Amino acid sequence: MPGAGADGERRSVSDAAGVAVLGACAAWSLVTAAVHDGRPEGVLLAVLAVTAGYAAGRILGVLLPVATPAAAALAGVALTVALPRLSPGPEFASPLGHAGATAAVLTLSAGAACCAAWATPVPALRHLLRLLAAGIVFWAAARGATTAVVLCGAVLLCSVAVGQSRRRGPVLVGLALSAALVTGLTWAVAGRALPAGLTGALEDELTARRVDLWRDALTLAHGDTGLGVGPGRFGELSATAAQSPLSDGKPHSAPLQLAAEQGVVGVLLLAAAFCWVLFALWRAPRPTPVVLTTAATLTALAALAAVGNALSFTTVSVGAGLLAGLATARPLTAVPPPVSPPVPAPRVP
Repeated sequence: MPGAGADGERRSVSDAAGVAVLGACAAWSLVTAAVHDGRPEGVLLAVLAVTAGYAAGRILGVLLPVATPAAAALAGVALTVALPRLSPGPEFASPLGHAGATAAVLTLSAGAACCAAWATPVPALRHLLRLLAAGIVFWAAARGATTAVVLCGAVLLCSVAVGQSRRRGPVLVGLALSAALVTGLTWAVAGRALPAGLTGALEDELTARRVDLWRDALTLAHGDTGLGVGPGRFGELSATAAQSPLSDGKPHSAPLQLAAEQGVVGVLLLAAAFCWVLFALWRAPRPTPVVLTTAATLTALAALAAVGNALSFTTVSVGAGLLAGLATARPLTAVPPPVSPPVPAPRVP
């Protein structure tokens, strides 16, 4: 079967690309830390968490393709109940501060429930899992987590909308452009590139302290565009972070943090990691609704990480890797039965 062999070879290419990208992220953090005496433990832990979650998802996606995402969705909700404040630092209370990690976990939970619904062939179970996803939206509303309501609702609507989609490419390109738009908007706010009225409105929503942290990060990035100031050193060099005794030492934006601490190469590696996930989803053998639902969920997480601190939590990194691994898991190939040699027909005299 040459078609199956070619498909397996393409998936092997995507796996090799993922190993190269994640390895480069870890290696570059060590390089920049060695140059500027930084602390790369946070980056290495995040890479390890994503890798572990992705590997577990690839395995469990083969063995339990429906039960695993359903259990992950319930575990995420239970986590927000047991740990209502997943983030340290109460100074970022609106709209993505201590609720940022909670919003990320609930978004991943809603996406996992929708993926489980598309993966099951039983109609009754599919409706039940969609009710679980809708219940996560209502749970976020009951907690007053506006951001979680918006993101979980968007994931649920996208999952329903892609049910009849057969082409993955255009949808994945649109999701990539959406993530780039949010990142560009964050960069424009930090660089004062927007009109004054729009900037003021966004500062009211994002809080002035958060925007000041973004601007400090952009200033540090301009100081050393190539290597940054070193991993984990933003809190030492940011005037805004130094003014708050409860600051966690981060700018609350993954792209800007990498730009400040690891330079332009760090930002490019982050973008490469996101593009690799979309590429792996494009090549994944799972059903298209499962793939596109996962892509929508991870895009929502990327948008959240562009304006918040969600990726600083190991739970979020593991959950993102797990969901990506579940959506790219290869199904077990059945071994064909042995073919018996044909019996020659008796000769007629």
